[in-house]
Amino acid sequence: MSELTKKSLTEIANLIKKKEIKSEELTQSFIKNIEKDKKLNSFVTKCSESALKKAKDFDKKPKLNTLLPGIPIAVKDLFCTSGVKTTAGSKMLENFIPNYESTITNNLWNEGAFLLGKLNCDEYAMGSSNETSYFGNVMNPIAENTVPGGSSGGSSSALAADLTPATIGTDTGGSIRQPASFTGTVGLKPTYGLCSRWGIVAFASSLDQAGPMTRSVEDCALMLEAMASFDERDSTSINKKKENYSKNLTNKIKGLKIGIPKEYRVDGMSKEIDKLWENGKKILKDSGAEIVDISLPNTKYALPAYYIVAPAEASSNLARYDGVKYGFRSSKGNNLIEMYENTRSEGFGDEVKRRILIGTYVLSSGYYDAYYLKAQKVRQLIKNDFDQAFKKVDTILTPSTPSSAFKIGEKKDDPISMYLNDIFTVPVNLAGIPAISIPAGHDNNKFPLGLQLIGKPLDEQKLLNIAFAVEKKINFKQMLNRWWEK
Repeated sequence: MSELTKKSLTEIANLIKKKEIKSEELTQSFIKNIEKDKKLNSFVTKCSESALKKAKDFDKKPKLNTLLPGIPIAVKDLFCTSGVKTTAGSKMLENFIPNYESTITNNLWNEGAFLLGKLNCDEYAMGSSNETSYFGNVMNPIAENTVPGGSSGGSSSALAADLTPATIGTDTGGSIRQPASFTGTVGLKPTYGLCSRWGIVAFASSLDQAGPMTRSVEDCALMLEAMASFDERDSTSINKKKENYSKNLTNKIKGLKIGIPKEYRVDGMSKEIDKLWENGKKILKDSGAEIVDISLPNTKYALPAYYIVAPAEASSNLARYDGVKYGFRSSKGNNLIEMYENTRSEGFGDEVKRRILIGTYVLSSGYYDAYYLKAQKVRQLIKNDFDQAFKKVDTILTPSTPSSAFKIGEKKDDPISMYLNDIFTVPVNLAGIPAISIPAGHDNNKFPLGLQLIGKPLDEQKLLNIAFAVEKKINFKQMLNRWWEK
């Protein structure tokens, strides 16, 4: 394996800017790693030929004043890429080729990057283990037959296995932070509206948010800088001045107040997670931060509220897949209605159908007030909790997940157990605030465990700074034996 692929995104960008390496050499190194992979199943579409061509073109006329000069990047297969298949992990979009580019991928290409391939994900981003994808489950590089988390499982797996120097995912209820925690990588869910949703296949529009997945906090800051922008085509996009997250990164956090919510101590949480959390507190204290006990009383209602709001919005968003304009169309049926029914029955997987059914039910006449409206009121209470807490503290520290990565198939037949994976991540999406997961240690099986830092709206810089300070003290090391190449 080339040593180049082990380097951080920031190091790679600096090497190219200093003309110490060429884009073609870098791209070849990642393509070799991708070709050696026999088991991870992290890619749905590989763009090796076009990536090499773009690398050669870059080397002929290098533009070195960009954030990501000549760097190949693979992205989650939920971002529309012009002329390249975008499947959302579904049979419904198995052969869909968009003729437009998502705003975020376009921003990355404008900063000098180019497409290395499209990464596997849970179907329509619905899942916590990457087992709902039509293209098969993805494996976690930490151990065979282990899930990489979801829905951005292909992204976390490819990143941890050095198949891409950085990547982007989407986070609706934890789909960036949970897979980052499971694979020993860094994942950031930005403030809702900081990164455009235009050109991303929709799941739940009031919760979906794209964000970076990287190997370090420094790389995360660089990627966020490249991704974030105001977009008139997204009605929820925030019009704010562009920030230089990577240039303003510092590990000086003396005097900052860090909140510890008592409600995040849940039944059945392992002693390893508890120990990890205590270690995180100690590191912050040693760095000069003040630890403050806080309460987020409505946290216990976050998961039930989320599993009403998200399926309701999914039911509405996925109504567009009818087999008429684009995507899969069933050949069965004697009339239009039967064609619709058969298309949706054959085109969607079980988890997607489950969520459409729940969503349609809670939006139906007679149940709308009892379920959807009530869930939205609870959502406001959860946001109010965070608003109150942030009057006392700068950031909140919690575990990222209640456990480390589990075995493939272990929770597939138990949706409730699967949904509980998102217990620490979901409240953040309901409140629309930023949060980051950083690798913070290992369990007894040597599987990675993550710590989550939650920040105030649009306070990504402070969040990144605190994460950077903790990361420096933890000095996490991946323990991989590259079994997927054997």
